[in-house]
Amino acid sequence: MLIHPMPDPVALAIGPLAVRWYGLMYLVAFVQVILLGRLRARQPHMAAAGWRADDIDDLLFYGVLGVVIGGRLGEVLFYHPSYYFANPAEIIAVWKGGMSFHGGFLGVLFAMAVWARRRGRRWMDVMDFIAPLVPLGYAAGRLGNFINAELPGRVADASLPWAMIWPNIDSLPRHPSPIYQALIDGVLLFVVLWLYARKPRPYLAVSGVFAAGYGLARFFTEYFRTPDYEVDLGGWVLSAGQLLSLPMIALGIVLLAVAHSRKTNEPSPQT
Repeated sequence: MLIHPMPDPVALAIGPLAVRWYGLMYLVAFVQVILLGRLRARQPHMAAAGWRADDIDDLLFYGVLGVVIGGRLGEVLFYHPSYYFANPAEIIAVWKGGMSFHGGFLGVLFAMAVWARRRGRRWMDVMDFIAPLVPLGYAAGRLGNFINAELPGRVADASLPWAMIWPNIDSLPRHPSPIYQALIDGVLLFVVLWLYARKPRPYLAVSGVFAAGYGLARFFTEYFRTPDYEVDLGGWVLSAGQLLSLPMIALGIVLLAVAHSRKTNEPSPQT
């Protein structure tokens, strides 16, 4: 049985300035978006649709705002509203951790809508472009959660080779749920999306695979994570993360149905 290594959350300190691992993981996420975005822009069908490498920097600026603002507001409103309303100064303390993927997803949707309008593109063309860039950034965020000893897993059988004692909770073996989510919701989903999006796909299809794929992956990995809270739906008990994933699964199915009902399977050109 393993013990959580509980590394120092501060990666580098210079006088009063402290750089935390959690923040560095977000920096890693944004850097990989730039690198993968430039690769994606060079794919023949994306270049034919008007995408250029110099679009990525501007796109990232809007995406960062959407992730940070939406992710934090999602954490506040979806998971711990009573705590944050009682301690409003903590809302801006993002360096302590606490970012909701579902909130960040909504924030990015809004930010990309603004960017698309300014650039004269269709909103969902932009979402189809960025969808394969998201999962590895998500995986980096989950590694930040692990370093911070956040999101402990449910109690596991002690015979599980990677069962782990989580700090500041109890001495019971637990699933290292942030690692599960980094690998399944992040790395595995990235591989599926990147391979799927390498070829021309119908308008909305890549976004549909992302929404449904993430929703299903997150629904599964939530079984191994200690829930923030649970909701009983007539005997079917769901965690907060599972409940918030259901609309994403439904959205993904709708997008895929619409995508494959269209006559063309070529990406929509720049408008």
